[in-house]
Amino acid sequence: MDPLGNATAAGLGERIRVLRGKRGLKQQDLASDDISASYISLIESGKRGAPSDSVLASLAERLGCSAEYLRTGRDDHELEETRLRLAFGEMALRNGSNGEALQTLSDLLARPSLLDPSMTRRARIAQASALEKLDRIEAAIAILEDLQRDPDLPPGSADWCTVSVALSRCYRNAGDITTSIEIAERAMSRLDALGLDVTADHVQLGATLMASYHMRGDLTRAQLLGVRLLDSAERQGARAARGAVFWNAGLVARSRGQLNEALALVERALALMSEDDNIRHLAMLKMNCGSLLLQVDQPEPARAKQLLEEAQQLLAEVGNAPELAQCEIGLADADAMLGNWDEAAAHAERALGLTGPESRIQAVGARATLAEIHLLRGDHEQAAQCLQAATRQLRQFPPSHQTALNWRYLGDLWRRQGNSTAALQAYDHALSSAGLAPNRDPSSTFTEQGRP
Repeated sequence: MDPLGNATAAGLGERIRVLRGKRGLKQQDLASDDISASYISLIESGKRGAPSDSVLASLAERLGCSAEYLRTGRDDHELEETRLRLAFGEMALRNGSNGEALQTLSDLLARPSLLDPSMTRRARIAQASALEKLDRIEAAIAILEDLQRDPDLPPGSADWCTVSVALSRCYRNAGDITTSIEIAERAMSRLDALGLDVTADHVQLGATLMASYHMRGDLTRAQLLGVRLLDSAERQGARAARGAVFWNAGLVARSRGQLNEALALVERALALMSEDDNIRHLAMLKMNCGSLLLQVDQPEPARAKQLLEEAQQLLAEVGNAPELAQCEIGLADADAMLGNWDEAAAHAERALGLTGPESRIQAVGARATLAEIHLLRGDHEQAAQCLQAATRQLRQFPPSHQTALNWRYLGDLWRRQGNSTAALQAYDHALSSAGLAPNRDPSSTFTEQGRP
């Protein structure tokens, strides 16, 4: 039994009956050599499934409408208008008008009768993307989870890959690295099980998985996956896919302290993706490249500042608050290295303002950068206040590779500030966040056993 099919047939029959009545036609008037009047009667009563395309075309011609209208209840003009609105919503999303895109897509989805299944899926994927870019991660995850459960979304399809990548990325951005990795690993296994050669979808999913491994601090696994993907990406020839792999390989090299190698990889990714229409990716790459130029053996602060300013302009259109804050921190570091301390402090203050009332790791970075600027100016009291605030805030974050890096930075700043106790505590937190638990104190065992 197919209730949905019966409902569709009933709607079709009703439309034929109404149109026939409006035009003063009898069932016999719709009949032909291939279509009997009794068949027309069965269609109108909903007792027959949807007829073939040729029968629909014949009925539409006699009724003076389109076959699409008989099939769906939408006329050609309405269908074309819906397609244009969907395309407009997707274009607004690409151009960084995320709020406008979300409004357009939500309006379309509020009238589901205007959309066929394929258009509905496109609109929901774009809606989830708009929500993600507006930092409404939980709402985006709810839509993507529902899409992933759709039995009509076959593994290996372009939409399936898009949903899997977006869902893994959203969980990562929400701080649930474990679930992010599980989703990407499961999707990679599904692709492998299809028996296909390594495709661009493998590369895209793999790049997302690399990023999650990196964030978890699993650098060895990220590097091994990167080696596999680089070879596949080169064979695929897709510039954006290759760029994504080089980008993530650069991040892994950076975390391993191989800064010159990281810069070379990120610069290659930037060259590959410079012609891509993904403005946000280009902005993030410019920001990463600028940041690395400040950390390599021979820093280039002037070039770094130029790249960071270009990234800032792009992120003003398509970025979210945390990304803009990170860019401001990079600009603060560049200006500090150039001796522009007032400009550096202004960038750090703007970064702090962009983080808002929520607890974000960028706020820790902004306060640490302000502390460093105060130290450069010789203002140790102001530096201590910034470091105390950064230390209090960083304690709220769970252990991770990124948390460990921030604790290490705070430890170095506390040491320069002259507070060795705070520096040692920060280094201890850094080791714990990196997964290195402190050794048990043997004297505590003696005390527990009642020994002196």
